[in-house]
Amino acid sequence: MPTSLSRFFAAAFAVASTAALAFADAPTRPVEPFDVAQTPAGQAVAFTTTGDQTQLFRRSFVEIADADAKNADATEIAVDLDPNQKFQTLDGFGAAITGSTAFNLFKMTPEDRRALLVETFDPKIGLGFGFVRVSIGCSDFSLSEFSLCEKPGIENFALSPEDREYVIPALKEILAINPNLKIMASPWTCPPWMKVEDLKSLRPFESWTSGRLNPKYYDDYATYFVKYVEAMRAEGIEIYAITMQNEPLNRGNSASLFMTWQEQRDFVKVLGPKMRKSFPKTKIIAFDHNFNYDKNKPECRDQFGYPLHIYEDAEAAQYLAGAAYHAYGGDVSEMKRVRDARPDKELYFTEQSIGAWGYSFDGDLMWFAREISVGTLAADCRGVIVWNFMLDSERGPFRPGGCTKCFGAVNLSTKDFKTVERYSHFYDVAHLSKGFAPDARRIASTVETKDGVRGFRCVAAQNPDGTLAVLAQNDSDATRKATIRFPGGSFVAELPPKSVATFRWKP
Repeated sequence: MPTSLSRFFAAAFAVASTAALAFADAPTRPVEPFDVAQTPAGQAVAFTTTGDQTQLFRRSFVEIADADAKNADATEIAVDLDPNQKFQTLDGFGAAITGSTAFNLFKMTPEDRRALLVETFDPKIGLGFGFVRVSIGCSDFSLSEFSLCEKPGIENFALSPEDREYVIPALKEILAINPNLKIMASPWTCPPWMKVEDLKSLRPFESWTSGRLNPKYYDDYATYFVKYVEAMRAEGIEIYAITMQNEPLNRGNSASLFMTWQEQRDFVKVLGPKMRKSFPKTKIIAFDHNFNYDKNKPECRDQFGYPLHIYEDAEAAQYLAGAAYHAYGGDVSEMKRVRDARPDKELYFTEQSIGAWGYSFDGDLMWFAREISVGTLAADCRGVIVWNFMLDSERGPFRPGGCTKCFGAVNLSTKDFKTVERYSHFYDVAHLSKGFAPDARRIASTVETKDGVRGFRCVAAQNPDGTLAVLAQNDSDATRKATIRFPGGSFVAELPPKSVATFRWKP
């Protein structure tokens, strides 16, 4: 097991311990393995999670009836699917493999770690998480502050000890389980020697937190991205996409860089040609921050619609696949607005955390299903990634100045480094990834409800293997029955109060 970074963890653990919480009321039972290809003929497999945790990704089967069955008249809700009306391709769903996550994974025994990773990432018997996010350099959930070019001069680029000893080994174990894993990489900060205090004085600003990228280093910083993708490929790890900056309008994170749309517009004109020459298949994604563009901050008032401004510049826009969003401010209606304005550009949801700020399993389960699972996909989003895959029961290790109250999708007990608690985010992503395989296409789904029925919503897709899938939410206090109708058949889906269910079947 890697050991040379233990000194970094000791400092972070000491900080985390001052704010330690007991384990929350979260389930520890693994999800039972199941290959959807084993679904009995003439049935749909259903996976159900309830807010009261009486059902946690519980598997059941539903009989499929003939297309002309009249069961829709006996249910409160009718859902009509049209596989001929297709929308965006889905890249996948998952969680961030931060330095803290990777460190915690290697606190487990190899046997326990593999069991958790198979449960989570195996595309057949597991949940099929297939899209992860990593940091280029440190993040607020790293073991220390670092960049990949500590000394001035891009010739000094090198992967960090944290990458080599934790993140890369963790990614290799996951890739051995799911070789089709997609990886998005984002920097939290450029190397501090590339920073200035502001773009007028250009005074040096060698701090991990805040600052601006000095325009004279645009070429070096673009090379920094290319060298990172190149170094990861040399390790056998392909980078599917990069974002130019995590939370570019957030100065206050423990590792951060303020980067306006004007700066991203200018920088991508340098980065784009270099990436296109060396790694033409690696996507470049703009923005990577909140739905509301932090518009209440005085310096962000001209940042509303951030990616749309960049797209107006044809030279810059040609290098951008699309934009990414977080949900710490604003709501998903902004993603829909951007989609409507530029349907030619892709959309991604790349971060949301839960934590000790009013978290409840049922509350988050319902919010996430409404805003993210259904909301972002209905807005043509291609993938969903939540924040830390794993933290420990002390909510760390975390960096001073970063989030001290975050939970992972799963948390690892520091008492035995074996017991794993699965929070709502784990099930949120499970419902997406078990239903919608990579390269699935979202299809049209029309919902009709009887008077008085509220809180039902759904999204549907057709998978590459020909199966259809529906993710449905019942955000009411009553059990709801919905008839799912598709060309050639139908079935009745029953959703308990405050529940999320995923259905998948062969038409």
